[in-house]
Order: sequence, then C-alpha cells, then structure tokens
Amino acid sequence: MNTQTARLRVERARLGYDDETISHDLSVAIPDGSFTAIIGPNGCGKSTLLRAIARVLTPSAGQVLLDGRSIHARKSKEVAREVGLLPQTSIAPDGIRVADLVARGRAPYQGLFQQWREEDERAVARALDATRLTDLSGRLVDELSGGQRQRVWVAMLLAQTTPIMLLDEPTTFLDIAHQYDVMELLRGLHHDGKTIVAVLHDLNQAARYADHLIVMRAGGVVATGAPADVVTPDVIEQVFGLRVLVVPDPVTGTPSVVPLDPRNPHTARNRSTHGSQPSPA
Repeated sequence: MNTQTARLRVERARLGYDDETISHDLSVAIPDGSFTAIIGPNGCGKSTLLRAIARVLTPSAGQVLLDGRSIHARKSKEVAREVGLLPQTSIAPDGIRVADLVARGRAPYQGLFQQWREEDERAVARALDATRLTDLSGRLVDELSGGQRQRVWVAMLLAQTTPIMLLDEPTTFLDIAHQYDVMELLRGLHHDGKTIVAVLHDLNQAARYADHLIVMRAGGVVATGAPADVVTPDVIEQVFGLRVLVVPDPVTGTPSVVPLDPRNPHTARNRSTHGSQPSPA
C-alpha cells in the first residue's frame, strides 16, 4: 500500500501526558482508503497515537499533518469535518434517544448562523440506516443492549460524514457476537470508501478485517504493512513475548495467531507460518 497518498501523517512526534513521555520521535502514515488497525500490548501507546491523530493530544515535539498542514494549525470545526473520533469510553446523557444522540454527529456543521438543515436530517437518516438502527431511532439509549449502544456511537460518528473515522477499542466489553457485528459494520464502511483507523486488542480480528497494520511496542512502531507481512511468529514474540504459530484463518485465509503450549518444549521450538505445523513428536 502506497503511504505516499496518506492524508494523515505523524512526523517525529513526542507524545505523552504531563511529565510522562510515551513515544519518542514517532513517525507513521495512515494510507488513504485503508482499514488500519493499531495493535500492541497494553500501555504501548496505541490510544495515545490515536488521540494525537485526532487532534485531542498535542505533540510536545514533531507534528501531525493533515493534507500536508499541521492539524493543530487548523480550526477545530474544519478538522472535525475531515476526521471523526469515537473514544474508548463514551457515556450517553440520561434520557437521550437514539436519533438525538446520532444527531450530535452534525455538531461540526452547526453554528450561530448555521442551524439544522435538510442535509443534516439526511445524514442522520443515512447513518441510522447504515447501522441498522432506524427502527430503534425513538428508543432511549439506556434501554439498548451493549452491542446496540455501540452501533449508536458508530452511527453518531458516521453522521459526522468525515472521510476518516478513528475508533479506540470499539469492541471492548462486547460479547463475541457483537464484536463481529461491529467489525462487519466497520468493514462495510471501509468498502464504501471510508478510511478507518481502529485500536484493536484481538490480533485475529485485526488480521481478518484490516488491510494495514501498525504494530507498536513501548511507544514505538515495530512494523507496518499488510497483515500477511506483519503478523509473523517473530513479530508477535518480539512485541508480546508470546511464542505462537501463525496459520491461515480457515474462513478468510488471513493470518491467525495460535499460542503455543509453553509446557511443551517441542512445540515451543517448532514454530511456523501460514499453515505449516510443528513436526510430530
């Protein structure tokens, strides 16, 4: 994938909070039209990178570029019409209904002299339809299941009509069925032309749905590229300290990570990639 066409770039950024630096001299690009998954162990800087890309966090050195200009030099509403963020934890106001929460995605297009328009109504209707929430539009968000609520938040982000959508751990706290429901929804949005960037914990989900991975460890980028090139036993062991086999997913053919039994020294020595199995004992 050609990162020369990346609208979003991080160049030599130092990222952190207060006196704690998470990333030093970090550079990475988000290819246009990609489904990019940011993966890595807890505390490695995945969410910090996403917050910087979203203009929520300002680098203490280096810069984040959107279309070749510093994202922090742009007006907030201007950026919000290009890049949308669904944070890790989102709390709906008490008593709000689905359609009203989704409508909040239109905030970047509102102003003192620019109130609600037919275009806003259409954007909300399209977002509800795309997330299969039209029939639930009048329901209270508090009455919905966890999976339904997550679709409401994705719908709000979709109503923002940004070409770039950032999501921080969008499947956290969901059961496996709702996790795949959300991932299928994101894949559909990607196929419709959106650039998707998601922080994910599940390596197999990342390899199945994303076409571009950013692998992080200790605040730095270890590897970037297609799942088939990046999800290897050596990279997984380097990043997670875990010995694994990487075999083809039986459904999609994408890389699938299978942890080895650490109690079996033979399998721990015989790791293979993409379908090869350890030799019989």
